[in-house]
Amino acid sequence: MPTVRRTLATHLDVPWSVAFLPDGSALVTLRDKARLLQVREGARTVDLGRVPGVEPSGEGGLLGVAVSPHFATDRSIFLYLTAGGDNRVVRMRFTKGKASRPEPILTGIPKAGNHNGGRLKFGPDGYLYVTTGDAGNRPNAQDRRSLGGKILRITENGKPAPGNPFKGSPVWSYGHRNVQGISWDRAGRMFASEFGQNTWDELNLIKPGANYGWPVVEGRAGRSGFVDPLRQWPTDDASPSGIAITADGTVWMAALRGESLWRIPTRNGVAGQPQRLLHGEYGRLRDVVVGPDGRLWVLTNNTARGNPRRGDDRLVVIPVSTLR
Repeated sequence: MPTVRRTLATHLDVPWSVAFLPDGSALVTLRDKARLLQVREGARTVDLGRVPGVEPSGEGGLLGVAVSPHFATDRSIFLYLTAGGDNRVVRMRFTKGKASRPEPILTGIPKAGNHNGGRLKFGPDGYLYVTTGDAGNRPNAQDRRSLGGKILRITENGKPAPGNPFKGSPVWSYGHRNVQGISWDRAGRMFASEFGQNTWDELNLIKPGANYGWPVVEGRAGRSGFVDPLRQWPTDDASPSGIAITADGTVWMAALRGESLWRIPTRNGVAGQPQRLLHGEYGRLRDVVVGPDGRLWVLTNNTARGNPRRGDDRLVVIPVSTLR
């Protein structure tokens, strides 16, 4: 495995999410331009075009991307986007370097200028998990009839996945303000990062049907009926976005306002002491994913807010061995 850091793409305009195709290349979304890119190490970045139907505004636009676990046969990729009246999940067929028109599979997710959620990932069970924000309407998070302020679990056709905790509902967990990152450890435990309001950002262990407290509580409260976070941070230190988990159970959490990559060791679902890395080195970090060879692919986010540097934004590959 290479032991040096590499910058694979530069001059990215408000990039948001990264997901891998089976050939080892990565799909990258650009939030405001609503464009989908394909990045391959050692090759020129390819612009796959603008995704129809996206209406960027505020924190909304072209957000999460996920690749079907059956891509070899179904050629499907999934996107989370802001449309004219809602946030939604769409499916596209990706064949011979071209993507089809998007087919909506889940609509009606509340949209707003902020708190749009937007992360998409397939879990180890093969179902698609979708993170949503409360869209600035706090009661959404506690209302199980609303798709806002939730983690959703659906099939590739957008239907509630079998085994969901609430009959006929896509809701997997609720009481969330704005979940920005999800990932699983080797034992199948699900972790999520979440933006706090003014006090505490969170890393949570997600359990089906559980209530994570927003807007009644923020951070640890020790109140019956609500699940406390595994770890919490002052919002100036984190504003967490994407997370990734390596084979040893370490959670890697990209931080926006905190301009850091946080390393959080976990063991059997219990989180150890977080370590702050890359503080200020690349500026705001939007996403982190584990590449096919175990390196971390880190996406910066300085062109939306913050102070862009020459070449921003960029996609950087970082071997774990270089992080001390």
